[in-house]
Amino acid sequence: MELAMQIKEETFLKQRGKLLGFIRNRVPDLEEAEDILQDVFYQFISGYDTIQSVDRITSWLYSVARNKIIDRYRKKKSQPQRADLESIRNEQEEGPITLQEILPDLGNTPEDQMIRDLIWDAIMDALDELPAEQRSIFIQNELEDRSFREIAEMTGVSINTLLSRKRYAIQALRQKLQTLYNEIINSKQS
Repeated sequence: MELAMQIKEETFLKQRGKLLGFIRNRVPDLEEAEDILQDVFYQFISGYDTIQSVDRITSWLYSVARNKIIDRYRKKKSQPQRADLESIRNEQEEGPITLQEILPDLGNTPEDQMIRDLIWDAIMDALDELPAEQRSIFIQNELEDRSFREIAEMTGVSINTLLSRKRYAIQALRQKLQTLYNEIINSKQS
């Protein structure tokens, strides 16, 4: 029992900073990132006996953190969307500018839930691949629900530049999701 407690304490002290950094790259709000970190370590302590080996603790922690972040995104997406985006968007700009516009409308079957999980995994991967400026504007606007005007005031970057960065982020996500959609369609046809 002593050894398990020692491993838990050492793991917490060793992994806390790196894990918080990992979460902060995906969740810019420090308070929310710390809440996720706390949830991860709570799950670690309560589920310690289920981890198959001490060597797998780090990967287990990052998997749990990734799942907690995805859950957070899902929760945010299930909330009503802000409608002030239309007032900012220029008439001549084409193409989608919100994540909602590129996501499929899915039902509640187990297959739909599996597809939804695949989509969120693809979104997380695509976010990791985006340049920092595009990822930041996407997260602030889509996930933190900040308006472009609010972000422009905070950062000093013009609304048009922010819109452009967001559009590039959405285009990258759309390409990633299109690949996934094609794979899903092909697997259903085989």
